[in-house]
Amino acid sequence: MSKRIVIAGGGTAGWMTASYLQASLGEQVSITLVESPAISTIGVGEATFSTIRHFFSYIGLEEHEWMPACNATYKLGIRFRNWRHPGHDFYHPFERLGVLDGYSMAEWWLRCGPTDRFDRDCFIIANLCDAMRSPHALNGELFEAQADEPASGGRTTMAEEDRQYPYAYHFDAALLADFLMRRSTGQGVHRVVDSITECLRDENGIAGLVTKEHGTIEGDLYIDCTGFRGLLINQALEEPFVSFQEYLPNDRAVALRVPTDIERDGIQPYTTATAMDAGWMWTIPLFGRNGMGYVYSEQFSTPEEAERKLREMAGPAAQDLEANHIRMRIGRSRNSWVKNCVAIGLSSGFVEPLESTGIFFIQHGIEQLVKHLPGGTPDPVLVEHYNQLVARCIDGICEFLAFHYYTAARRDNDYWKATKERALPGDLAERVKLWQSKLPDAGSIYPYYHGFEPYSYISLIMGMGGVPVRQRPVLDLLDSKQAEAEFESIRRRSDQAVAGLPSQYEYFAHMRHI
Repeated sequence: MSKRIVIAGGGTAGWMTASYLQASLGEQVSITLVESPAISTIGVGEATFSTIRHFFSYIGLEEHEWMPACNATYKLGIRFRNWRHPGHDFYHPFERLGVLDGYSMAEWWLRCGPTDRFDRDCFIIANLCDAMRSPHALNGELFEAQADEPASGGRTTMAEEDRQYPYAYHFDAALLADFLMRRSTGQGVHRVVDSITECLRDENGIAGLVTKEHGTIEGDLYIDCTGFRGLLINQALEEPFVSFQEYLPNDRAVALRVPTDIERDGIQPYTTATAMDAGWMWTIPLFGRNGMGYVYSEQFSTPEEAERKLREMAGPAAQDLEANHIRMRIGRSRNSWVKNCVAIGLSSGFVEPLESTGIFFIQHGIEQLVKHLPGGTPDPVLVEHYNQLVARCIDGICEFLAFHYYTAARRDNDYWKATKERALPGDLAERVKLWQSKLPDAGSIYPYYHGFEPYSYISLIMGMGGVPVRQRPVLDLLDSKQAEAEFESIRRRSDQAVAGLPSQYEYFAHMRHI
């Protein structure tokens, strides 16, 4: 076992890594985290996947313990606005489609959907989003009790996700990093606040981190959480970076923290992704403020123009707020584990935050690191397998995000026209051709684990409107009465859930005893 683990960099990636390793390995290892006093958390990754619950469960945190401290709220899905045309919207919820007679309710909807809104007809969660409901009743009971729970006394990872959990979280990334830092250091993680001035190298990889005031810090395994700089993995070990710019050209973002009156306006239980002239804009509702940001391509907008558009969308509340401009590195390190160094977070890889994958990448990297942790020196077989899993995951999400732009119906300016002319990664072009005759299923989406299931691809192809789809001819030969009854059941259960659940604001006010 690598007895001394040194983490370079704090922020969300560093402190999630420290927390998970401490929870996994306890006193079997010593964990030292070195973070600069001058570098702050970027904070783009304030929205998450539903799999994030495994992280908090694994490290032993209940929602009431950490959510108020991080201004966290529930995320039931993503609302896409203006991707088909201005004024149009649809939801991509955390909910699998029902199946009837071997065909998903999406297939049946093409045959006999009751309205023109696929999402509301097929998903209960879309209706909860419209009504701004919490997924929990005030007594803590989850609606329909549909989610899987870990076995008594057991801890789970993403690999055990056998059913779709109905929500994820929005949270303040800086507050979460601070919360995990205080908790981790209280449980034995050693924190060094100092600047790394040099990375020493030897035949094993990294030999030590030279700091400005604390001398050289040595370890057996080094974890690079230094963000887009890739201080250890890319700069010291010279591991090449594989760019995705050919497929995902958005390379800049500008962000604001916008205060809101949540008692008056409520709290939306979803992330909003609004299509803009040169990219898209996120709105992430927290308890007391909205995180807002414009992700764009520098080829189609200047930073000044992007900030002006963002402030216009945010309204008067943004008047005196300082904007945070971010240059994004889109792609991944060729290998995330090189010799005795493992890159986690932005140093490993990043695609634009359209599907909230930044923190998912951190969690996936940490979980797989623990499962591949060497007994002494790194095992080349385990290292190669780790790199394969991480690369496939990031590459799959690159393909999934490219699919968003290709399938969006918008073609009203040069930016959106270019999304239809750009090369598609991997086998995506072949998949899209198939999906026009047969909706995505487990046998036709990207074949390796990347966090997304067929219902996600179906939600997009049905909502974006830019790729025509057809019902399967065989459904004309089948009786649709049961499908019609199931659509009515979804409507009835949606109405019951909306009537019986509190709003997001009511639930979190209750949690905070307001």
